[in-house]
Amino acid sequence: MRELPAAGEITLGLLAGGRGGQRDGAPGVPEHEDDLARALRFSRRFPGETGPVLIRVHGDARRYAEAGMQAVASHAGADAGPFADVAALAAACVTPWLLTLPVDVFDVNDCLVRTLVRCAAGNGAVAEDDEGVQPRVALYRSQALRALLSASSAGAGRSLSALQERLGLAPVRLAGVRFGQACRAGGPPRPLVALPRRARDA
Repeated sequence: MRELPAAGEITLGLLAGGRGGQRDGAPGVPEHEDDLARALRFSRRFPGETGPVLIRVHGDARRYAEAGMQAVASHAGADAGPFADVAALAAACVTPWLLTLPVDVFDVNDCLVRTLVRCAAGNGAVAEDDEGVQPRVALYRSQALRALLSASSAGAGRSLSALQERLGLAPVRLAGVRFGQACRAGGPPRPLVALPRRARDA
């Protein structure tokens, strides 16, 4: 039986949105809630299941640092893309596993972490909702991810989905959850929606 990683071995890597982090009116999410507020909320979302927290920031990282978060700043602008975001988080990650999650989801199901961990292949897993595979919600074995990234040219145009295919991430079905089209396409950060607490452990 494969030994499952402990909470302290999983870094939660949050992906902040661009354009100042302002929401464009996703249903059920307060209009005033910005990326910092969402990041703080998600940093406390999985007690006992994840350890250190990183936040990938486009723009001024001082607000996050002042709030006690470890920010990974971007110098490539908000349109650098999710491939570059994951590469930056991987470089800063010091634990064996990295779980990436965009902060512009409304909420996530309670079993997300344990389902991805239990169903992961050797190098990790990627969430699959009712609309398909969601590249920005994924669990990576950090060493394998960094090794593949070092052999690649990490640029804005690179495909996160292709990277995950090369790593052999296992798609994990989360029934009753919808994260949104932008998440599935691995495109620039946009408002996403999830239907919480309806997923079943795979």
